Amino acid sequence: MWGAREDEVRREYPCDGLLTGPTEEWFRAVSVAADRATVHRWLCQLKVAPYSYDLLDNAGRRSPRRLTPGADQLAVGQRVMAIFRLVDFAPDGHLTLMLDDPKGQRLFGDFAVTYAVTDDAPATTRLVAKLVVGGEDGALRRLRRPLLAWGDLLVMRRQLLTLRKLAEGR
Repeated sequence: MWGAREDEVRREYPCDGLLTGPTEEWFRAVSVAADRATVHRWLCQLKVAPYSYDLLDNAGRRSPRRLTPGADQLAVGQRVMAIFRLVDFAPDGHLTLMLDDPKGQRLFGDFAVTYAVTDDAPATTRLVAKLVVGGEDGALRRLRRPLLAWGDLLVMRRQLLTLRKLAEGR
């Protein structure tokens, strides 16, 4: 867990229940000095690029620093960050994704994530990512999960901080 508050961890998210079998829950969160609509609009940019470590996650191409026209036109089934499929969304509320790329599933296992935006203080939004990680529970996956958790923490921390910076106009 990184940055999430106790009430955010206890809340229900659209990614809950998307995976069957044993799962783990990971949370990452930041406060953003911008309104919820602006933060959600930047979340929609995940259709275009990952906004984390571009050399690693985006074949060296820099994630756009300006909003891409039309990226906010969401539809269930769209590709997000190349390896995810959009399974649910609410305007100015959340994006919920499932990892469905075969190569990604081999590397990471089963994965569902909700990026949720909620009002916090005046002119401040909370951006919370809840990840549900599961799949068949074999010895290799049990050994790999802690490494995946730390790797994901580094990548998602960078992603959320980048989205925060862009939403705040910095």
